[in-house]
Amino acid sequence: MSKDVILDKYARLYEMPHQLSLLGHEVAGFCLSYQSHAEGVWNETTAQKKLLWSSKSYLGLKKIGLLAYPLYLLKKLSDFQPDIIIAASDIPHIIWGAWLAKKLNKPFVADLYDNFESYGQAKIPLLRNLFHKALDQASLVTTTSHNLAKKIRTEHPAVKHVLALPSVIDKALFKVGDQRQARQQLNLPLDVPLIGTAGGLTKMKGITDLFRAWEIIKQRDPQVHLVLAGPIEVQIPIPQDERVIYLGLLPHQQVVTLFQSLDVGVLCIPDDAFGQYCFPQKAYEMLATELTIVSTAIGDMVELVGQHQELLYSSGNFMQLADCVMQQLQHYQKLDVHIPDWSENIQTMNGYLTL
Repeated sequence: MSKDVILDKYARLYEMPHQLSLLGHEVAGFCLSYQSHAEGVWNETTAQKKLLWSSKSYLGLKKIGLLAYPLYLLKKLSDFQPDIIIAASDIPHIIWGAWLAKKLNKPFVADLYDNFESYGQAKIPLLRNLFHKALDQASLVTTTSHNLAKKIRTEHPAVKHVLALPSVIDKALFKVGDQRQARQQLNLPLDVPLIGTAGGLTKMKGITDLFRAWEIIKQRDPQVHLVLAGPIEVQIPIPQDERVIYLGLLPHQQVVTLFQSLDVGVLCIPDDAFGQYCFPQKAYEMLATELTIVSTAIGDMVELVGQHQELLYSSGNFMQLADCVMQQLQHYQKLDVHIPDWSENIQTMNGYLTL
């Protein structure tokens, strides 16, 4: 991801150590930068928590140092002597975490914020095998979705506890706002229907469904506009239409403003090894602003919408997506779902750590 876990205090990889430290644990977090983030040590210890971050970066000619990174971690953890080792982020980190836990004779916990087997790393046969062996060693596996939790329980019955912990949101940031004011802030049309989304506008993320559906929607309603924000790719260009508004890459705070400005938010999730097991954090972000949503009928989204199956469309069926959007532009179905916060999620996790 393009965010810095430590400096940006970004999402799950930050919140898990942070919230555990607030519960009274002394936490040491070790990050490996795959990009040009700074090396160093950041001490976040306060009267309320004990949390120390360390980051290593192996850029350019330093990449050879990656081979020694597990030994560096072993030295650090031997000094720190943790009671539990938690690994997250990707396949190599899960493997390293299991190896370190075995070396130090400590319980091992693996956190899967995606189905890592959908990553390119999983195509390397040795890594894939080591990943599965690492999961078998875990006393607890936490996952980003209920579907992924079911997969882990089936494939790794030796794991004592598997807990679904969907990535949640900052509810102080994502909240209901004034639609007209939000549109003014983003220079959007004030008195026409707006549909749209934010995030990866790429084929891998399933955005072609929305782009094809737009060709139908724009014919049915001459007023509706499509608003998009996020990274794009040359292979899948944004529709060239005077009623398509591309806002580029928005800061996280302005994504809230975008969702507050829309009439219908669209979630396109690919029907593949990634989409089937992800939990779209974007769904929580949209719902926290009380935005009407339409989503692909896949994975945890089917359970999330419950009885309101009219909000779902089959992956690849852009005509059905167009029908769903048009229907919601008439009815504006609102979902009333409980959105947990990180404090609630990690308190649940903490109960399993003390078993």
